[in-house]
Amino acid sequence: MKNSILVIDDHQDLLILLKDILEEDYLVHLATNAEQAKKLLDEQVIHLIISDVMMPGMDGFQLCRLIKSDVAYCHIPIILLTSMNGIRAHIEGLEHGADAYIPKPFSEELLKIQVASLLLNRTKIKDHFASVPFEDVRVMAHSKADEIFLQKLDEYIRKNLKNPNIDMVSLADHMFMSRPTFYRKVKALSSLTPKELIDITRLKKAASLIAENRYTLYEVSVMVGYSSQSLFSRNFFKYYKMNALEYAGSLPKAIRDE
Repeated sequence: MKNSILVIDDHQDLLILLKDILEEDYLVHLATNAEQAKKLLDEQVIHLIISDVMMPGMDGFQLCRLIKSDVAYCHIPIILLTSMNGIRAHIEGLEHGADAYIPKPFSEELLKIQVASLLLNRTKIKDHFASVPFEDVRVMAHSKADEIFLQKLDEYIRKNLKNPNIDMVSLADHMFMSRPTFYRKVKALSSLTPKELIDITRLKKAASLIAENRYTLYEVSVMVGYSSQSLFSRNFFKYYKMNALEYAGSLPKAIRDE
């Protein structure tokens, strides 16, 4: 599935040019002002934003600051495009939370490389979190707000791990978000659905319990909320590319004997 990019500029010609440049590799959404952009953010999973700075109404700096201060969207990387010259403008863009700053007229190649680099780096982090048993969920945070969000969410899931019926409704309510906003936040931040994030959190706890070498695999599966041993086994193999018994055997003896 293609990553989704939101492009914001009040010049229609530039919007079309950016769409032509990006649409082969990405799903591109277009907005001519901040209000349209905010509406799209409330409706779509957006993985990256490209915004002009000089726009009527709310400019790119203000929009950047607004997005980066909102827990629902602060994880989204932002590239600012501007004809403003000089280091001061560049610094101002970064001070407002922009992840990259590209002056106009811009190089098509530079823009594409910058977009790909930002998205690839985040994908690597997400893949690392999902596939490494002891990696902390906060590794996916891109800001202090993201770190607080992920820690609060992780603590709630872990507190309720024995419940096989944790669902998105209870998670969204705990995070004081609507279900659509919560889903978009988790999906964009982790590339996982809330259900997948719950499963991975269960498996990370399972890996920790297996390393203690005090419980049978059946006991571990029950302790982390799996009512089906076969489902536990399938999910463990899906994310860690080995079954739970192989994982136990792969642990250093010193860890297993602690």
